[in-house]
Amino acid sequence: MRTELDCIPCLVRQALDAARFSVREEAAQRRILAEALTMLAADAAQHRSPPQTAQRIHRLVRRASGHDDPYAALKRRSTAVALAALPRLRALVERADDPLDAAVRLAVAANVLDAGMNRAQMEDDFHDAVDPGEVVADALEQAARTTLHGDTAAFRRAVADADSILFLADNAGEIVVDRLLIERLPMGRVTVAVRGRPVLNDATREDAAAAGLDPLARVIDNGSDAPGTLLDDCSPQFRQAFAAAGVIVAKGQGNYESLSDVRADIFFLFKVKCPLVAVHAGLPEGAHALLRSGSTAR
Repeated sequence: MRTELDCIPCLVRQALDAARFSVREEAAQRRILAEALTMLAADAAQHRSPPQTAQRIHRLVRRASGHDDPYAALKRRSTAVALAALPRLRALVERADDPLDAAVRLAVAANVLDAGMNRAQMEDDFHDAVDPGEVVADALEQAARTTLHGDTAAFRRAVADADSILFLADNAGEIVVDRLLIERLPMGRVTVAVRGRPVLNDATREDAAAAGLDPLARVIDNGSDAPGTLLDDCSPQFRQAFAAAGVIVAKGQGNYESLSDVRADIFFLFKVKCPLVAVHAGLPEGAHALLRSGSTAR
């Protein structure tokens, strides 16, 4: 997908939100936003994907604010809350008639833990609740009942037959819930890839370790700081793993935006959070998606 004109207001909002999150002084926030607006105006005629444009915005924010990982505290909090919710969510999967289907649904539901779209709501949920773990478990259990658009049977066959599975992680906190799906994939065949450097609340190696992924699968990073997977920006090690994978499982809308036109066997698991993505995927906004590359829900 490329950045459309209708993406620009969302990217402006994301730049302002990141500026407010990174620095307290309004004057500094204004300077960051002004620089972001200048950059977006220059980029409007380009054909970059939304994650490419967002990457440039967040590099700007980190440079201007002096914070290499402005979302570090939020990521730690997300991980702690998701770990608190995990036992209840695991019990839900284990007692389901179809545990793999239940794990897929929870993994898609957990894609709501996205600071790029709803950082303020995430913070409110974590700080206002007496027991944030129960709040998250309640929300994900309810969200997992949402209709899942996609072919779970095809996913089941593909991961069972694949010699190797590359799992592209998305956000911190979300990857804790992803454990329930990774545990249902063939043991010894899964590699989990996280971001190479901090961007938004996307998971890095540190977040993967805190989520307890290391005993379950080989963990690598992609060498990039984009909130998606830009293959040209990724490390040779990651590109080799991507090319060699029998099946790729890609979490999150950013991975869909950056990889939906790539020729590979990819299953995208995400919540549709944008009207432009909804049109591209052939799904209503807010839908829970399990889409295979080269297909839409139409």
